Amino acid sequence: MRDRQILANKLLGQLQWIPDWAISVAILSLTPFCANLLHRILFRVVTGWVSHMDLFWRALVARTEGPTRLAFLIIAVSLAASIAPLPPGWGAIVRQVLSVGFIALLGWIALTAFHVWMVMHLRRFKLDTEDNLLARKHVTQTRILQRVVNGLIVVIAASAALMTFDSVRQYGVSLLASAGAAGIIVGLALQPVLKNLIAGIQLAITQPIRIDDALIVEGEWGNVEEITSTYVVMRLWDWRRMILPLSYFIEQPFQNWTRENADLIGVVMLYLDHTAPVAEIRRKAEEIVQASPNWDRRVIAVQVTDFKQSTMEVRILASAGSAGRAFDLRCEIREKIIAFLQQDHAHALPRLRAELPAFSA
Repeated sequence: MRDRQILANKLLGQLQWIPDWAISVAILSLTPFCANLLHRILFRVVTGWVSHMDLFWRALVARTEGPTRLAFLIIAVSLAASIAPLPPGWGAIVRQVLSVGFIALLGWIALTAFHVWMVMHLRRFKLDTEDNLLARKHVTQTRILQRVVNGLIVVIAASAALMTFDSVRQYGVSLLASAGAAGIIVGLALQPVLKNLIAGIQLAITQPIRIDDALIVEGEWGNVEEITSTYVVMRLWDWRRMILPLSYFIEQPFQNWTRENADLIGVVMLYLDHTAPVAEIRRKAEEIVQASPNWDRRVIAVQVTDFKQSTMEVRILASAGSAGRAFDLRCEIREKIIAFLQQDHAHALPRLRAELPAFSA
């Protein structure tokens, strides 16, 4: 440190004819350029070093490009300010800028570190597997937690940066004095927002819904595509998107077909003539289901559940591993059963009977 100061004094002694403010401007202007150039060179070296490593390490290096550049800039400006002959008043400005930059760097590092932790945590869970209940649970909790933590980090960093300014600190004291009335007004104005934020925390803890859950909401069937801090996006079966506030899933009833597991029992209802051969229909239904790749080989049942005036009600039950497979299995049973009845037992299809009175000639 002493040698550096002596070297700086010698250099400045040779440039006494240049005003101090001009030297300071030149040094502080060149410093960001040199810091960025040095960072770019080192970053390319590190990027080339991890280019043959796992995808996680490549993504980690790419993710830290911004924070490391800001760190290089802060260090370089701090060193430049220590050797530049700053005019009176300039030192306080540079220190203020460095303080705000350092707080922003800490917040950026915190956001990056939490993102890296989230990626490492979710690497063990895959949503594209057949049994993805545990993966959907962890993905839902982590994504909601990420939004809450990111918001807290940004608010804390912004508050700390503003508190470095004396004028803002004084205004903060004044605002605290009137926080009672202001809190009531803001609370009433932000009631829907606060309700959804609290609902988001409840959803993360209790998890009535998760990412990719199959739901029936407002008479529509679809899967949970995204859960934000204020609303839920459902991808409906025909690719439409339904947007619902988080509070809806706390206050309103809905159906969750994949709450504990994805297994479902599909139901096919047939309305046939009373002469329909139930034993033949049962045999054919079992044959269709056993040959289908959508059946999970757990439940198959054919039962006569009701009699109407002109038809009897036959119910076919068949289980599948997911809602989509159950739907496809039901459609397959309907198509093949009706084809079987049309071809071999046409008399079993519903008919209308009428008696005509006999007229004598």
